[in-house]
Amino acid sequence: MSSTLNADAALAERDGLPPDARRLAMISVAIGVGMASLDTAIANTALPAIAEQLNTTPAASVWIVNVYQLAMVATLLPFAALGEVVGYRRVCIFGIGLFTLASLACALAWSLPSLVVARLFQGIGGAAMMGVNTALLRAIYPSHLQGRGFGFNSLVVAVGFAVGPTMASLILATASWPWLFAINVPLGVVAVLLARRALPVTSRAAHKIDAMTAILNVFAFGLLILTFGDAAHQEGWHKLLPEVIATVIFFALLLRRQSGHAAPMLPVDLFKRPLFTLSALTAVCTFAAQGLAFVSLPFYFEVTLGRSPIETGFLMTPWAALVAVMAPIAGRLSDRYSPGALGGIGLALLSSGLVAMLMLPANPSALDIGWRMAWCGVGFGFFQAPNLKAIMGSAPKERAGGASGIVATARLIGQATGAALVAYCFTLSATRGTSYALVLAAAFAGVASVASFSRIVVGARQA
Repeated sequence: MSSTLNADAALAERDGLPPDARRLAMISVAIGVGMASLDTAIANTALPAIAEQLNTTPAASVWIVNVYQLAMVATLLPFAALGEVVGYRRVCIFGIGLFTLASLACALAWSLPSLVVARLFQGIGGAAMMGVNTALLRAIYPSHLQGRGFGFNSLVVAVGFAVGPTMASLILATASWPWLFAINVPLGVVAVLLARRALPVTSRAAHKIDAMTAILNVFAFGLLILTFGDAAHQEGWHKLLPEVIATVIFFALLLRRQSGHAAPMLPVDLFKRPLFTLSALTAVCTFAAQGLAFVSLPFYFEVTLGRSPIETGFLMTPWAALVAVMAPIAGRLSDRYSPGALGGIGLALLSSGLVAMLMLPANPSALDIGWRMAWCGVGFGFFQAPNLKAIMGSAPKERAGGASGIVATARLIGQATGAALVAYCFTLSATRGTSYALVLAAAFAGVASVASFSRIVVGARQA
């Protein structure tokens, strides 16, 4: 027994994995994270088809999307904290396995309630994967190559989110909606087998998980996302106000409960570090900008320009394609240059690209749209990997789980904020809603750029 513990401890202290094991581990992580990111976006496009085949209303079918996002955000931080205690490897394998089984349940669903329940468990599995995947990258890659690892992870997340609508349109053009979920099953089986073989053993924290803190966290973040969703669907204040009050109460109870804990589940201790706080703020603002653009632009392409859903998917593709090109490059550069500078430059490019989208001619060609979307993709791809490295690098190694949870939470909260603001923009004007959303997106990207550049000053002071 003691020899096994000593072997695990030795593995945990090693600086990254050997190249062959590293490749297998990254394939496993990429499949899991890719499936979770893809399913965040893919169901939106399929909602009309699903609602029709299940004989339900469009309003009721929205729960197919909402319950997935709610489950992910509500359980991300508890799984990240659990990873620090039982090991990130165990939590990730559990997440991939649960996500795979839930995907099969989604494909076999016979009614809206059965699909919603399956999506709930799919979201929980996705949260387990996303909550620890960034911490695992820190263990998979040696310290001098971690920027490269974060770049590859950024590529997978961004492309999964961006190509979701296109992939959904292509699948629905040739098959029924259950295949949107069935394709995850063989991929998930491969990911579990690779994860069991290749994911590294990590050191474990001495503290224990407080179940009451986890429950309060679930209610606090669950209510937060529920409030965002209801605001996006223009619910009245008679419903929104109680949700806002309940959200504030549960966050207050959560902070009080975890006060004094050495490793709080909502890692407020890490926000005492200026570099960590600025990096998290950069992430929230950037993903809010992405959410604003990605939710509003399809309305412009389809309603204003009269493009089909498949054409719309391809018009969105240049953003994803350039993210795929730039993310690994930015990851490698972040091993040599300041993440604050790299992120600031990328986000300035993103903001200028969004302004260029506002200046489209009245009847734009595919080229007019394509180069602007590509410009946004260059900027977005240049931001992600350096920002991931900045967040993880500003947290102690033993708090990698909490930092990893914040990475995923910041992304999802930013996207939820962007979606809610799009709904508000369209309440202001049905015809100019997309323009208002793009103005806000450019502003969010500009704020994120300033926050990123300010890390250079903060870092110099700390040095």
